[in-house]
Amino acid sequence: MLTLFAFILALGLLIAVHEYGHYRMAVACGVKVLRFSVGFGKPLLSWRRPGNPTEFVVGALPLGGYVRMLDEREAPVEAAERHLAFNTQPLRSRAAIVAAGPAANLLLAVLIYALVNWTGVEEPKPVLGSPAPASVAERAGIQGGEWVVQTAGPDEAPSDVGSFDGLRWRLTQAALSNEDMTLWLADAEGGTARAVILPLAELDVREADASLFQRIGIVGPWSDPVVGEVMAGGAAEAAGLREGDRVISIDGQPVGDGQRLRALIRAGVGPAGQAVQQQWEIRRASLPLQLVVTPAPERQGEAWVGRVGAYIGAAPEMMTVRFGPLDGLWQGTVRTVEVSWLTLKMMGRMLIGEASIKNLSGPLTIADYAGKSASLGITQYLLFLALISVSLGVLNLLPLPVLDGGHLMYYLWEGVTGRSVSDAWMERLQRGGVAILFALMAVALFNDVARLAG
Repeated sequence: MLTLFAFILALGLLIAVHEYGHYRMAVACGVKVLRFSVGFGKPLLSWRRPGNPTEFVVGALPLGGYVRMLDEREAPVEAAERHLAFNTQPLRSRAAIVAAGPAANLLLAVLIYALVNWTGVEEPKPVLGSPAPASVAERAGIQGGEWVVQTAGPDEAPSDVGSFDGLRWRLTQAALSNEDMTLWLADAEGGTARAVILPLAELDVREADASLFQRIGIVGPWSDPVVGEVMAGGAAEAAGLREGDRVISIDGQPVGDGQRLRALIRAGVGPAGQAVQQQWEIRRASLPLQLVVTPAPERQGEAWVGRVGAYIGAAPEMMTVRFGPLDGLWQGTVRTVEVSWLTLKMMGRMLIGEASIKNLSGPLTIADYAGKSASLGITQYLLFLALISVSLGVLNLLPLPVLDGGHLMYYLWEGVTGRSVSDAWMERLQRGGVAILFALMAVALFNDVARLAG
């Protein structure tokens, strides 16, 4: 129920903001708006405001919306109102009205990011957990426990790292851009920083998924390798583990943090899923103990992983990231620009075959993320809304005939040639645009089903 509510709320809000952008610009340009609708199909609600010619509607199918304006191409217009019709407006006004929808979504993202920056968000400190085996980070000499002070890409000045989430975002940008990144690392006490280069350009990044950070090696922040709540009937309870036990080593391999502990547990099964005993050295209330733990095999996709039936690793050390009024607004603008540019780059790479079309997500994935983010709290849900709002704004600016960007391409042609696109060509382009859009939606829906089934 939470997933459905969060999805409908997100969809309704983002569509309403998009269409409101069109509506407000149309009114500002002197165009008569006949209907403002959020949703398609049979109206569930409709109303008019005194002195306003616009009918406001909430449709039964919340998968889009529209703003219907007075237009001679759709219906006869009285001579007295011809100056209020959309098609009689100058080119700059028509282009502004069309562009205002995507612009409203991008502006909403800026405001949401700024609001989160102003109120503050709790994020893990940028202290690295143990790197994943055979990863870029491990080969670069990262061991875990290092504090990331600054980062820089090629030909960039070093910039401070505010949190672990901020570090992951910079790594994502660099990996998807096939650029190396330099990290300046210090110990937890803030000692002298040393520079480490992560050769991210060597990664074949076709999908922006969880495996990307496994290959980079920076999976999670540092946390104490302690046992949390022990589940009844699990392998941890059977072995005699208790909440608060600190794990020192497993089968003679040192356990430096919670990330390393989880990795050793997951690896504690045979290749065919057979149970394997592990020798655990733990410390309980300053007393050393030796325990035999047998992780329970569990099938995960094509592989077998070990589970012990307990929460593993303490919560990472957190910090409050907060900005002042101007800095918060600026950082919100920067994040919106960064996400927009990264989205465009990924679309371009998919178009030329350098990125997998598996990166496309549809309504099922969006609904799933909406529910998960809402369950984590209002801040995470707001960040989800900002991300989807950017995606909606960028998508609508693509030069596809049925989208706002396609109409802007028509107006660009008109501005360059001095004549509008002919009705015959308009019809052909619209049909082609619809076909492309339906193909993209089919791929996205297929990806959704594959993700949820996996």
